Amino acid sequence: MADMADYPYIFETKRTHPKEKASQIIREIPKFSAQYIKSLFPIFSWIHYYNLTWLISDVIAGLTVGLVVIPQSMGYAKIATLPVEYGLYSSFVGVALYCFFATSKDITIGPTAVVSLLTGQTINSILKVTTKYTNTTIASTFSLLTGLIALTLGLLRLGFVVDFIPAPVVAGFTTGSAINIAVGQIAGLLGIPGIDNKQATYLVLGNTLRAMGQTKDDAILGLIGLFFLYTIKYGCSYLSHRYPNKEKIFFFLGISRNCLLVIISTFIAYLVNIGRTTSPISILKNVPSGFDHIGSPNLDSELLSIVAGYLPGISVVLILEHVAIARSFGRMNDYKIVASQELIAIGATNAIGSFFGAYPSTGSFSRSAIKAKSGVRTPLDGIFTAALVILSLYVLTPVFYYIPSATLSAIIIHAVLNLISGPAYIKQLWKIQFWDFIVFVLGVVFNFFFTVEIGIYVSTGFALALLLIRLARPRFVALGRLEVASSNNNGDNSKQFAYVPLCPMFQTAQSPPDGVLIFRFDESLTYPNSSYVEDQIVNYVKSNTRRSANIAEKVGDRPWNDASDDYKNKAVENSKLPKLNAIVFDFSAVSTIDSTGIQALVDIKKNLDRYTGDVIEYHFANILNEKIQRTLIVVGFGEPKQKNFLIDVGIQSTSDITPVEIETPKEAVENTVRKKYLHLSLQEAITAATNGAW
Repeated sequence: MADMADYPYIFETKRTHPKEKASQIIREIPKFSAQYIKSLFPIFSWIHYYNLTWLISDVIAGLTVGLVVIPQSMGYAKIATLPVEYGLYSSFVGVALYCFFATSKDITIGPTAVVSLLTGQTINSILKVTTKYTNTTIASTFSLLTGLIALTLGLLRLGFVVDFIPAPVVAGFTTGSAINIAVGQIAGLLGIPGIDNKQATYLVLGNTLRAMGQTKDDAILGLIGLFFLYTIKYGCSYLSHRYPNKEKIFFFLGISRNCLLVIISTFIAYLVNIGRTTSPISILKNVPSGFDHIGSPNLDSELLSIVAGYLPGISVVLILEHVAIARSFGRMNDYKIVASQELIAIGATNAIGSFFGAYPSTGSFSRSAIKAKSGVRTPLDGIFTAALVILSLYVLTPVFYYIPSATLSAIIIHAVLNLISGPAYIKQLWKIQFWDFIVFVLGVVFNFFFTVEIGIYVSTGFALALLLIRLARPRFVALGRLEVASSNNNGDNSKQFAYVPLCPMFQTAQSPPDGVLIFRFDESLTYPNSSYVEDQIVNYVKSNTRRSANIAEKVGDRPWNDASDDYKNKAVENSKLPKLNAIVFDFSAVSTIDSTGIQALVDIKKNLDRYTGDVIEYHFANILNEKIQRTLIVVGFGEPKQKNFLIDVGIQSTSDITPVEIETPKEAVENTVRKKYLHLSLQEAITAATNGAW
């Protein structure tokens, strides 16, 4: 049987000529354009299958979500420092338009606790600078601009940008925001006047605790309302398990608890106010009917310059919250989410919503969960939710007059406490990755003592810094061999080996034969880590192999920068080490090499050639990327004799390398020689480097 090393190992792909490639792209532009435009409106791929069964399920889910979104959106508008009707405006536009762009059947777009808090904090910061603009003007401008940002990212198919925000950052700012909101609503729940909940959370909490003696009658409705919500929630959960045949009844009773509380507390407030000119409790009072605030958002240049600095924070939260929720429900219900298309969805709904007086909105986890459990079949259910919101705006606004503020505070607190990450998740972070736990803690702490925006920036920045450190200082290991299995088939002994790091974890691992070293990279070889990898390899080689000659007797050959007192003794010890003959690199984890990484390999060879006084063989295994293979061949690493052109080759990127074309038998033989040191497996590379001795 022929030696495995004799087989060529390189991707023999025929490269298309650039002119031919350009001509092909031009011919396919009309087809690609049509496909792109069609992809912007996924509704046309499934609407013709719509049927009565889907319609019934969508009507039930849409109306169910509508019963939840109406009281929630009014409460969230208060968090955003806006009149309650603006929450309804935002709810209507989001649920009405989402179905045209959706790739998720479960997501419902509208006001959310986190975005509302960030909007309110931002508006408060702007009003400290100038009072020229109203809260509603600033909010609608943010809706337009954040919508355009998300829309642009979606149209350019840049949905992958959300992958740069790790899960601990999301959990940290969500938990911190939930704590901020809950603390800010305590005063409203208890009827305590004069508490500025726009300050940092620790200040709001301290001021609230100092003012506990000023609690009013609102506390009765607020605390009873909060007790009512949790009683219904846990009571229905218990009864649905106790009586599974009536699970649907208890489910719909449980999700309608917000609406029931509003109806009951509003009726009580109405009775309390009969015959009175001044209400003893805080109520909403006048809520304008219909869409009184329709109009173009303010695009004044001064306002645009003011809000520009706040756009990144709101846009990140808006996009991240929506895509994270959409992906979560996609995984749970087994369908695929297109992140870029979801950016188009929230971008279009926010941009269009700004003309209806809406403020920034995104996907809501709690309402999406209710929607999913209600049996929704398609995104068209949003039309029925929008219809219910419109009905409330035109018919129910007189009733909204008597809604107690304490009741809305109870609904908000009840909703946001579910967003706080539990002890199990925090404990899991601690056990799995300590630094992820620190990222989470930073998000919560900076939210509590500063703002949501600062919390996001700090936790995200810290997470990115950790990523860069991991890239710049990858794990670098020298490998040995460990026998993992031995069998006897047909009288022939057969052994199987695993190649593992030479470390205390694998104490029985066998070191490579004298003169051979095996290294494995755990990251791609690029400019952040190439210098570090080069130093590690050279230092390891010098610590484990000998120099070209014994220079212990030649004091004049001592390197000028070696300050050690025992230089001569070290030289003697070095002379006892084995001579280096070959190095094997395992490239199984290397997907990219840039010009700096290639230069690092070239420099390693130069340095070690001088150190050993001989030509070292360099064997590469598990290279599964065509460009990496061709790059190594171009700079001479694939040939038996390393030629003189191993110099500063000046390659800017692997795409600049001319491919090796195989057109004639003669060229094929020459190419086989050029790739002799590129091997399909680590075992093959080690066999070639040791001449079969290991």
